[in-house]
Amino acid sequence: MTMERTVNFELLHVDTKTKARLGKMTTPHGVVHTPTFMPVGTAGTVKAMLPEEVESTGAEVVLGNTFHLYLRPGHKTVNKLGGLHRFSNWNKTILTDSGGYQVFSLKDLRSISEKGVEFRSPYDGSKHMMTPELSLQIQETLGTDIAMAFDECPPHDASREYIARSMDMTTRWLDRCIAAREQPDKTSLFGIVQGGRFEDLRTQHAQTLIERDLDGYAIGGVAIGEAPEEILRVVDFTAPLLPENKPRYLMGVGYPRDLTLAVARGVDMFDCVIPTRNARNGRVFTNDGYYSIKLASHKEDNEPIDPTCECPTCKNYSRGYLRHLFISNEILGLRLLTMHNLWFYQSHMKQIRRSIEEGTFDQMVQHAMNSKNRRDN
Repeated sequence: MTMERTVNFELLHVDTKTKARLGKMTTPHGVVHTPTFMPVGTAGTVKAMLPEEVESTGAEVVLGNTFHLYLRPGHKTVNKLGGLHRFSNWNKTILTDSGGYQVFSLKDLRSISEKGVEFRSPYDGSKHMMTPELSLQIQETLGTDIAMAFDECPPHDASREYIARSMDMTTRWLDRCIAAREQPDKTSLFGIVQGGRFEDLRTQHAQTLIERDLDGYAIGGVAIGEAPEEILRVVDFTAPLLPENKPRYLMGVGYPRDLTLAVARGVDMFDCVIPTRNARNGRVFTNDGYYSIKLASHKEDNEPIDPTCECPTCKNYSRGYLRHLFISNEILGLRLLTMHNLWFYQSHMKQIRRSIEEGTFDQMVQHAMNSKNRRDN
């Protein structure tokens, strides 16, 4: 049986009351139902979780990090050990970011030029040059299903002139990524729309990328320090500019409320470290918002994190026990909290997909708009 080796996206339904989309994306490693949330597996692992446990939450795609896997253990090493799917024992879809955000976040440890970005490793101080060609080569060597084009992610408050120059260079880097492709039948390529907070630049860049007829399109340059309202404004404007028959990916967002409101604006794919990072800091998510398991009020609490949740953590462990594990610095506590948060996020996305199909998604949007994302108990 011959497996199709490119990403195919089928738009199944568009909500009549919002711009929410129900879709199905097929990759070499399976079907991804959209809207979807991708747990972040930076170094080839979703922190604290077995791959089997991540899959049990309902996740159909995870994100790997080009920058970190290039530095440790090296993309060629991963390839020798069977590719990233075999290496990490994840048999479903993998998307890898380009490494652009990581090298630009190094600030004093990197310098940008037309060639690429020269930087020093945060691990050992060694010097490297990340170019569009190398970024693409790393991702193809890892064996990812979806590669992201190398781009510059300028600061959210950068001047219009800087963002315009950066955007044009990102386009040139994209063309170099396209020219460097050696396995288009195995690894698809998504482009990243930049343009900062300026609508005319976003329009220009979206049109430029669409001309390249890429496999999918991401909205980049958001969730990098600006207010949530500004993120939504950019998404509200940019998402309709992208092709209806291709997946739309909002990078680095966010809280459950953010996901709901971005889906309402036509976004199909998300990734963020929030559920895993918050779990490691003792913060857990529920339908009523999030709270800290560390609070003394949970010390003798026999209730689960969320009585409505069906995850293994909530079915078997009390808040009192989970608080004890966390306060005692027990690894099991981090694992159980991470399991719950990942389960909650996937359940939230299933609820979104179901409500779009049933025509009730506008009720979820209204609830999200009235939510403050958190509670204190």
